[in-house]
Amino acid sequence: MEEKEKVSKNFIEMAIEKDISEGVYDHVMTRFPPEPNGYLHIGHAKSILLNYGLAQKYNGKFNLRFDDTNPTKEKTEFVHSIIEDVQWLGADYEDRLFFAPNYFQQMYEAAVTLIKKGKAYVCDLTPEQIREYRGTLTEPGKESPYRNRSVEENLALFEDMKNGKYKDGEKVLRAKIDMASGNINMRDPILYRVAHMHHHNTGDDWCIYPMYDFAHPIEDAIEGVTHSICTLEFEDHRPLYDWVVHEVGFEQPPRQIEFAKMYLTNVITGKRYIKKLVEDGIVDGWDDPRLVSIAALRRRGFTPAALKQFIELAGVSKAQSSVDYAMLEFCIRDDLKLKNSRMMAVLDPVKVTITNYPEGQIEYLDVENNKENEELGMRKIPFGREIYIERDDFKIDPPKKYFRLYPGNEVRLMNAYFVTCTDYKTDDEGNVTEIFCTYDPETRSGSGFTGRKVKGTIHWVCASECVDAQVRLYENIVDEEKGVYNEDGSLNLNPNSLTVLDHCKLEINLKDSKAYDSFQFVRQGYFCCDSKDSREDALVFNRIVSLKSSYKPK
Repeated sequence: MEEKEKVSKNFIEMAIEKDISEGVYDHVMTRFPPEPNGYLHIGHAKSILLNYGLAQKYNGKFNLRFDDTNPTKEKTEFVHSIIEDVQWLGADYEDRLFFAPNYFQQMYEAAVTLIKKGKAYVCDLTPEQIREYRGTLTEPGKESPYRNRSVEENLALFEDMKNGKYKDGEKVLRAKIDMASGNINMRDPILYRVAHMHHHNTGDDWCIYPMYDFAHPIEDAIEGVTHSICTLEFEDHRPLYDWVVHEVGFEQPPRQIEFAKMYLTNVITGKRYIKKLVEDGIVDGWDDPRLVSIAALRRRGFTPAALKQFIELAGVSKAQSSVDYAMLEFCIRDDLKLKNSRMMAVLDPVKVTITNYPEGQIEYLDVENNKENEELGMRKIPFGREIYIERDDFKIDPPKKYFRLYPGNEVRLMNAYFVTCTDYKTDDEGNVTEIFCTYDPETRSGSGFTGRKVKGTIHWVCASECVDAQVRLYENIVDEEKGVYNEDGSLNLNPNSLTVLDHCKLEINLKDSKAYDSFQFVRQGYFCCDSKDSREDALVFNRIVSLKSSYKPK
């Protein structure tokens, strides 16, 4: 008898399966509910893929809903960026795109229902007084002097709030729950506030706006969401979530389940900090490849598959923990190593003239695109009398065990011939400006030559047929040794987080590269054609990740 394969389930999956088996829900519906007040980061990617993955696993539905109930911070720009991010990650919400303002009238009616039940009242206390009356973790709060207004008075005042008769902050609608509750969130929380502001979605239709803790459960319930998956900071808000859907009277209320956020070491995710980096010109936007916004990761060359693998490796739990950034780098290397062609690119070029190679002659060599994946096929690369090699691949006075090019030494040019250095030129400052070599025509790669061996192999690019490009090398934007923040709360920025290399020489096969095309540059790392600055006549490549990894998967 064959043993059944054991399938590990996380605690959210076990809760959902329990609800289904007990008949609490006959279907599964999840949602991703971003507030459009900034660009999404890698932590949001976890929430997107978790919610979408649960809907897929249980043949359910997945909604994308914008919780745009706060007109002070929200922008249409952020709405568009979020939609692009969700689609890029592959979370298919089909035609299930919703916006919280679509429910503003139902939320208003729900508030009226609470007032009629004696469960909500209009309060005239100032924000400072409300905080003072709320109490502390060890002391109960005090009841507002306006708490016992009649239902009729509260209904009239709330309608006046809606009709614009009061200034911002002059009155609020509060839930009437328990000012002595051990959970401060249940001490008569604010449900509605006055805000005479233009909303990016509804314009000037409303001058009162629901608070998140009131709006969110109603949105979930209206849409038929069964499992409202959110992060741990909402755990203390769950009693209020449950109170709202119960008191408003939804027949099959959703269930809130919390999981731990994913913290990545030595990265900046705080919107306030990123906004300042953008405004100060330290980064060139929310999609700067040194950031971990989803837009930045996409621009740098990360793939949805790599992010999905990373999130699966990180797992889902109730315990807060940090994940090493090196694990994310491992995932993108693992995804690209069999998908990418391995091209030749010289980032710090110095010219080599092969003196015994026929002048004006160009030959084309057959090269495998990826030795580990035959399906990627072959390509031809040009070879001629003049080539470029990396400056570091030549030393006038080499150290011990240096097997690359130096006067009198012979090396293999990758996929080409053996060459021997015969001479070199320097400028007035001693910098090498040109190297002279001879080649052995019998040593062409693939010819079966076995006459002798060399210890060094270096890459190169044909000088007469190559692409001149800019290459950007990225490091962590924060100083990893000092940590993300200084004692005063400012950021510990790494001054070497970006190195721009102009006039790099790339093999001619890269000349038609388009935005997001990625390649492995042999001996250099994985690189992606920049989507923002690269042009047909001025290509720009971002280093996604180096070839070496410090992370070892368990």
